[in-house]
Amino acid sequence: MPDGPEDIAKFLQELLSGNGNINAEELARVAGLPNDPVAIQALLAQLRNAIQQGESQTVSGVNWTVASQQALSSAREGSKAVTDSSKTKLSEATHIANLWLDQATSLSAMASEPKFVSREVWVQDALPLFQELAGPIAERVASALTENLQANLPSELEGLAQGAQGIMRSAGGALFAMQLGSALGKLSHEVITGGDIGLPFYSESRAAFVTQNLSQFVDENDLDEGQANIYIAVRELAHARLFRHSRWLREAVIAQLTNYASGISIDGEAMSELASSISPENAEALKDALESGALLSERTDEQLAALSSIENLLALIEGWVEVVTENSTKLLPAAANLDEVLRRRRATSSPAQSTFATLVGLELKPKRSREAANFWRIITERLGIEKRDAIWDHPDLLPESSDIDNVDGYLERISGGEDSIDQALRDLLGGDQ
Repeated sequence: MPDGPEDIAKFLQELLSGNGNINAEELARVAGLPNDPVAIQALLAQLRNAIQQGESQTVSGVNWTVASQQALSSAREGSKAVTDSSKTKLSEATHIANLWLDQATSLSAMASEPKFVSREVWVQDALPLFQELAGPIAERVASALTENLQANLPSELEGLAQGAQGIMRSAGGALFAMQLGSALGKLSHEVITGGDIGLPFYSESRAAFVTQNLSQFVDENDLDEGQANIYIAVRELAHARLFRHSRWLREAVIAQLTNYASGISIDGEAMSELASSISPENAEALKDALESGALLSERTDEQLAALSSIENLLALIEGWVEVVTENSTKLLPAAANLDEVLRRRRATSSPAQSTFATLVGLELKPKRSREAANFWRIITERLGIEKRDAIWDHPDLLPESSDIDNVDGYLERISGGEDSIDQALRDLLGGDQ
């Protein structure tokens, strides 16, 4: 077992060079790959290339070349091309969805046509957003690890520290990438729309449908295809309209993730314990530390507040989409059944839950989304559609977590009463509107 920094550096070098007695099956399991010789050899080749390239491929703490390769490899398994038939059916569904949405929200329709994509294209399109989301967190973890290493080495080993830092950043960037790539690949088999992860990955907030997964979702739940396509198109287009209207919204979530990441620090005692337990023959200790976040210090009050803000904002988005969809699909016979099917999906392990659990360990609570939906129902009844949607005009108008449970208090806080909300909007948004 390694006793000090020299052994840690040696371990990481052997881990990625392929020269040591590395438990490749364990590494494959860490990366989410099947335990077969071809997959394991490909994994080791990726790792060797990563360490040879060093930090040149590691951007914001992640080796994105490895992440992309890993995700695309998984996405290609069983993937089918987008057919003309699916395009035609979904185009018809989106046309109906837009007509119905015009009656349920004041937010304008999308100028661009929806995008119909395969699993591989979804991965390629989603990667830039995941770089924005994961970058601050991965970079802070990588920096905290190297800071900890440097702070705890005696002065006579400063030269070794520089070498070990480079190795740790390259190794950490590759291993983080493999985990993220595995998560992305898994998501590519589950997502049915562009907004399914809770955020749009197109900067222009374009609607998108993963046609193979949508068809599979319909079949697995024994749904009427035509009605399911319309219902899901309403949800996706409502989500896209919201982010197109509130252009600050996407960046607000990313900023909150960055705020959370800024408080990440490494637990020195946990780091020392890890150094005494890992070896080239035992990748399990390193895997456990990476997966469990055991190397990270306990979350600060500021980080907990940041996580709460993220959850609150995502719940408000989901709740608003649910209410708008509910009001748009009143004429759809299967609407109640489709709503229940999607509720069950969100209650188990939705793509949005998987995304934020992977990035920050945030467990999204379906109950909070339901409470946010109830908030928007009451706001709609009290203020009407136009004033409800105007709340999304500026971040300062959005309700805080406590407001979701106290609509009267929220209205009083932002406007001094319902009758004054127009003036409150004018004041906040900069004068006469």
